[in-house]
Amino acid sequence: MVFLSSESWWSHVSAAPPDVMLQSGEAYTRDRHPEKVDLTAGVYRDDSGNPWVLPCVRQAEKKLAAKNLDKEYLPIDGFPDFCLNSTKLVLGEDSELLAEGRVAMIQAVGGTGGLRVTLEFMSQFYRGVNEIWSSDPTYGAYEGVLQHFKSVKKYRYYDYHKKCLDFPGFLEDIGRMPEGSIILFQPSAHNPSGVDPTLEQWAEISGALKKRRIYPIIDVAHLGLAKGDTEQDSASVRLFARDGHQFTIVQTYSKSLGLYGERVGSLSFVTASADEAARVRSQLKIIMREMYSCPPVNGVRIANEIFADPDLKKQWIKDLKTMTDRINSSRKALKEHLDKTGTKLNWDHVTNQVGMCCFSGLTLEQVKRLGNEHHVYVSVDGRIAVARITPGNVERVARALHEVTK
Repeated sequence: MVFLSSESWWSHVSAAPPDVMLQSGEAYTRDRHPEKVDLTAGVYRDDSGNPWVLPCVRQAEKKLAAKNLDKEYLPIDGFPDFCLNSTKLVLGEDSELLAEGRVAMIQAVGGTGGLRVTLEFMSQFYRGVNEIWSSDPTYGAYEGVLQHFKSVKKYRYYDYHKKCLDFPGFLEDIGRMPEGSIILFQPSAHNPSGVDPTLEQWAEISGALKKRRIYPIIDVAHLGLAKGDTEQDSASVRLFARDGHQFTIVQTYSKSLGLYGERVGSLSFVTASADEAARVRSQLKIIMREMYSCPPVNGVRIANEIFADPDLKKQWIKDLKTMTDRINSSRKALKEHLDKTGTKLNWDHVTNQVGMCCFSGLTLEQVKRLGNEHHVYVSVDGRIAVARITPGNVERVARALHEVTK
């Protein structure tokens, strides 16, 4: 086609399809109702419904301000102390893998950025089957990122009827994955289901994956927000390390440190040797260089100040407990108010699930009615951001849920 001077360079560009996971949030923004409720975004809020900056973060910021640090570029692979301290949180301070230099570590731009770099590396160097499996249901942001693989499939994870983990289905699907496939999973506070395997179940999953030679990518996005303790939430990752797997760990601190806009993350590849780790890291640096040159500095300084200072780290554990306690109290309050409506449904899953998400079981039609008729907005998959339920809106939310499900 010959370009005419009267035409726009971009007249041929069609509008992109809307992001399904953002539709409810956008509908909330357009709504002018004075008592509308936004339960779409998985971000923490205090009892008044306001953003909460963790006390440990405020203290770390004060310490950093006193150091009068510059704003120079970080190295391409990021802040090395942060990468090490971040990886220690999931592998343990006394990790043999770290002591032997077998972990290739770099800084990542949040969890999605870390996963994107991982998949680019996999597309270039992975010698197994070009097939990646994610859970059903899965985190909405995975969908677009995973399309870099030729084949993306789902394994059974959640029993939609019983509203619990579909453990037999999970194991059965591992058994039918082609040997050498890749699996993506979350070790704690699964988003969106709020359902996690027990440590005993993780041990069976680990054995099944090893038997089939399946490569795990472990997405650690809610560390400490399942049980209010980073050690307990890391137990399954350490189990995989003890079982001798090679695997990738993607970590982000948007949720567990409340550093949403700072895009703080790390990426670690567990390899067979120190030499292999060095080679993997060198290729990861090339990928990062071509994607965005180097990672941001402010958020990782805050995070590392907390990880490296015993007093700040102790405060962080206290802050995590504050968040998980409030989330659990919101679950309890929602369940109690639902029971008061006279509902004939069983809402036990509200309090049985963990983390920032409640997988409600609402259909798409019920989600639409919730917004259109009651001005209460949840994700299109029925996921409720529990941390945004407050004493001020919980009765309204429960009543609305009852009306659309009765």
